[in-house]
Amino acid sequence: MELQQLRYVIAVAQTLNFTRAAERCRVVQSALSHQIAALERELGARLFERTSRRVRLTPAGEAFLPAARECLEAADRARAEVAAAGGQIVGRLAVGAIPTVTAIDLPVALSHYRRRHPRVHITLTSAGSDVLVERVRRGEIDVAFLGLPPRAEPKGVQSRRLAGGELVAVVAPGYHRTERETDLRGLADEPFIDFRVGAAGRAQSDEAFAAAGVRREVPFEVSSADFMVDLVRQGLGVGMLPAAYAPRSPGLRVIRLRDAPTRVEHLIWDDRPSPAAAAFVELIQTGSGADERQG
Repeated sequence: MELQQLRYVIAVAQTLNFTRAAERCRVVQSALSHQIAALERELGARLFERTSRRVRLTPAGEAFLPAARECLEAADRARAEVAAAGGQIVGRLAVGAIPTVTAIDLPVALSHYRRRHPRVHITLTSAGSDVLVERVRRGEIDVAFLGLPPRAEPKGVQSRRLAGGELVAVVAPGYHRTERETDLRGLADEPFIDFRVGAAGRAQSDEAFAAAGVRREVPFEVSSADFMVDLVRQGLGVGMLPAAYAPRSPGLRVIRLRDAPTRVEHLIWDDRPSPAAAAFVELIQTGSGADERQG
């Protein structure tokens, strides 16, 4: 059994198409098919069902796939560890971040990291905090930036608190409210645009309104800050955004809140970070990304 054969199996499982898998692996289809057939003979079981219309994993293929991924990840990790022992950081760095991260200048930090470690392949995924925590636990993402209510802590991962901040209410320029400051009770009768129930971004607001003894209506639930901003601009309701993030959305009016909801941003990573991930965590912890921005 060879690592290349495992790569071919994973590529076919992801694309469910031998031609596209061969293109992804940069080999001719006949070579990829031959290697998978040889692996199936060695295993004594077919990994894929092939018809003229579709390709799908067999039960044996479903059982084989997780172990194949683990083998490739272990091989990549071994190469990275050997390179790190020689002073070179190689491999991959999969970063996740909430769209409203403000504790660091993430583009600057990634740029600084790439210049320091040019042999690392960097990817970035944007998602909600709950999704990012789970993906770090599963090893799909190496490090992630979250925003959580003050009393919440990420579970099952290593973490560091970065910075906290207040949320503000945002409305369209022509919205009927004209004040620059109020409290949560003063917004009780407004329709709100917020994240889905259960999301960390929603919990920050829900907990603050509950503590203030205020019930509010949230007729518009969104999955991203950009979508929230688009709806707010149309005058459909009041949005809640981190105070440090709100200025990135020109054309909105900000209403400060005397009893504002708060959140804390966290950097999280796996219990056994790869050399590439460990180097990124060190960069953030030492403030090198921030220093780059200021300089």
